[in-house]
Amino acid sequence: MNKRSKNANNINKKKLVETAIHGVFLILGLTTVSCVLLITVYLVISGIPAIKEIGLVNFLFGKTWASTAENPSFGILPFILTSIYGTAGAILIGVPVGFMTSVYLAKMAPTKVKNIMNSAVSLLAGIPSVVYGLVGMLVLVPGIRRIFNVPDGASLLAAIIILSIMILPSIIKVSVNALEAVPKEYEDASLALGATAEETYFRVSVPSAKSGIAAAIVLGVGRAIGESMAVMMVSGNVANMPGLFESVRFLTTAVASEMSYSAGLQRQALFSIALVLFLFIMLINATFNFFLKREKEGLV
Repeated sequence: MNKRSKNANNINKKKLVETAIHGVFLILGLTTVSCVLLITVYLVISGIPAIKEIGLVNFLFGKTWASTAENPSFGILPFILTSIYGTAGAILIGVPVGFMTSVYLAKMAPTKVKNIMNSAVSLLAGIPSVVYGLVGMLVLVPGIRRIFNVPDGASLLAAIIILSIMILPSIIKVSVNALEAVPKEYEDASLALGATAEETYFRVSVPSAKSGIAAAIVLGVGRAIGESMAVMMVSGNVANMPGLFESVRFLTTAVASEMSYSAGLQRQALFSIALVLFLFIMLINATFNFFLKREKEGLV
């Protein structure tokens, strides 16, 4: 009887511990969701009044931003287009480089080379954005001015190059993890059927890891569209319509550069810009999730 009672007590204790752990995880999950909801509600409440006063069309499609002028203007079309062009340019450069690097590290690189490159990628991920901006100001901006013979190297091109470098660690690390998670049996079967190693990597391993690679691209897009400090230092931070060699201002840098001294309608307009940026990121994530879900359902 004593043994049975002890076993029953141990089982009850284990159940209590499991229940407590589940409760802690539930609270942490609800806290995370609550933070997202609070941020969303706060941005909507803070951003909608300015949009109502300025007008949705004038705010989104206006080409002039003069928030401190005697007759202020709050058109953010230059910021929207600059953010789209800058993010697209960074993705066009960063994704192919990051993808090919991840395939090499996960499938082809010798152990010593892999360890060295993994350390370099981790170091690249840990560099503060202000350091990227400083190096860009001292090296990249003067280089663009000399090579392309333009008046000022602080431009959209400089921002694209900096962003494409900054998104590499996110793309490489997540893609490597996804590729290494592919069962080795898939590759062995492909090789046994006569495929070369390269054919196996790109026709078997990569398709099997496409969900993880897509997640890496989403992280890269989020990093590119949400970066402010480095971009502010190399882009010129001027509210112009975007051009490759024009000084430009992104959505993030518009908020960061004026929030400290803003007041009244100007401050509300900056919250509206943050709301637009937030909606952009949500739209990108929803689009990627939609296509991934659709592709999975097609496979099933």
